[in-house]
Amino acid sequence: MSAETNTLNGWLGEVCAVLDLAEDELDEDARHILLDLTRDAAHQVIRPAAPLTAYLIGLAVGRGATLSAASAKVQLALSSAAPEEPDETEERESGT
Repeated sequence: MSAETNTLNGWLGEVCAVLDLAEDELDEDARHILLDLTRDAAHQVIRPAAPLTAYLIGLAVGRGATLSAASAKVQLALSSAAPEEPDETEERESGT
């Protein structure tokens, strides 16, 4: 296991403990779904969309949706979202 994986596992274990959740509630499949979804939100919308999307997915799951159903709906919404475009300041700073 890599140091990065160990760090992530340690952090997730700590968060589960303070939120009184069983560590197995976030299995490998759920991790991959959420990481892929937040990556896509960050790249296709804007970066702050990633954590907020994860939060909204959590709300939906907490209200009874399955993770796979909620993530499929968000992926559908993302497929129609335009990719993030740099604003004028970013363009000037990069020289484009």
